[in-house]
Amino acid sequence: MIRLFRVSIPTSVLLLIVAEIALAFVCFLIPVWIAEPQAPEIYLMYEGGILKVSIAVATLVIGIYFHDLYENFRVGSRSFLFAQFCTAIGVVMLAQALLAYTGLDLNLSGWVALAGSALALVLLPAFRIVYSRAVVRILGQQRLLFLGENELIKEVGRQIGKHPEKGYAGAGYLSESEDVCLGPGVGERLGRPADIETVAKNVKPSAIVVGLKERRGQLPVYALMDLRLLGFYVQEVSALHESLTGRISVRTLRPSQLVFSDELGPKPNQILVKEVTSFLIALLALVVLGPVMLVVAVLVRLTSPGPALYSQKRVGFNGKVFRVFKFRSMYQDAEARTGAVWAQKDDPRITPLGKWLRKLRLDELPQVFNVLRGEMSIVGPRPERPEFVKTLSEQIPFYSQRHFVKPGITGWAQINYKYGDTIEDTISKLEYDLYYIKHMGPSLDFYIIFHTVKVMLLSRGAQ
Repeated sequence: MIRLFRVSIPTSVLLLIVAEIALAFVCFLIPVWIAEPQAPEIYLMYEGGILKVSIAVATLVIGIYFHDLYENFRVGSRSFLFAQFCTAIGVVMLAQALLAYTGLDLNLSGWVALAGSALALVLLPAFRIVYSRAVVRILGQQRLLFLGENELIKEVGRQIGKHPEKGYAGAGYLSESEDVCLGPGVGERLGRPADIETVAKNVKPSAIVVGLKERRGQLPVYALMDLRLLGFYVQEVSALHESLTGRISVRTLRPSQLVFSDELGPKPNQILVKEVTSFLIALLALVVLGPVMLVVAVLVRLTSPGPALYSQKRVGFNGKVFRVFKFRSMYQDAEARTGAVWAQKDDPRITPLGKWLRKLRLDELPQVFNVLRGEMSIVGPRPERPEFVKTLSEQIPFYSQRHFVKPGITGWAQINYKYGDTIEDTISKLEYDLYYIKHMGPSLDFYIIFHTVKVMLLSRGAQ
């Protein structure tokens, strides 16, 4: 795993991206060489060929990214993989047609574009199939020896089983109980916690992961210290879980883990950068998206009775209540009978137009005014209604801590988790919010904004 943008990204995924970019360049350079056999370097260096090929490759990689082919590159169905690459190639051809229409001379010739796309359609899926089979064997895996059997170890085991590309494998676990089964991602029971030194020396794991349900009287502190001095790496399961999932589990979280964390944000200089950046992005969004907002406002007014805009009380920074602006996506007075309730799937209160506004996240656009007023940021935890905050703060530990940063239009939870309408969903989203608060910074904000575009265009997570 490599840490970029304050997010742990599997080495295998980064290598795949680099390899496919290089292969895509080859696919488009071969037709160029065939079309210009005498002096292809003149076309590439002096006639803008490199830029034109780079644009074609960039649109191809974007098409692959939008099909989630970098999220999990394991090949389940070859026909489905081929269909996804066909659509990605379609993005390339569409982009080339649009460039030709503009007359900017940034598009490849028709023959080069078609031949390069055909090569890519053959070589890239074939390479993906070979890569998905060979990557774990070539890169190797970090073998983990688990000390304990708590819920986080079980979840880590499930993550290892679902995502072999992350480069981990369970070497086994030590537990007092003989009848517990933690799953294939963890491995088999190798003994009791007291046997840690003997087992570690025999197994020679890449890391010892500690996740005991009860540490008092069970944690072999001196044995672990001796193993550290012998060169074994020891870490708490919560740290591994955080790296694998991008969440901080509240089920086993102790306040001291946050209090003594060197990474826990926010820092004063980061806050200043975040404030200025959010204001500038909101100002730019208002200028660029102003016409879109005007059209949406007119459509809302024409399709159902009531105002185009509405405001709703939300809890913001330091628990201060403010009014968030949205385009109205529900019928007027939708909560007159029910009071404040979470939106549900196929919610009858939502207008036909409102369903599309929510899917495309267009109902959130007026929140740029909240950003300009200093009540919100572009990125941060989503603000919740006061009626829910009181109940959730009583039921969920650490829930109130999310109010120590400004709420955002988009956030880490929004790009990683579906819309939540249960306590369990709220806990999961809180775990993502805590991860963001701990690691917040300009690079993570950029990463979230970049992924938000895909979430909006693919209509994910809305309800």
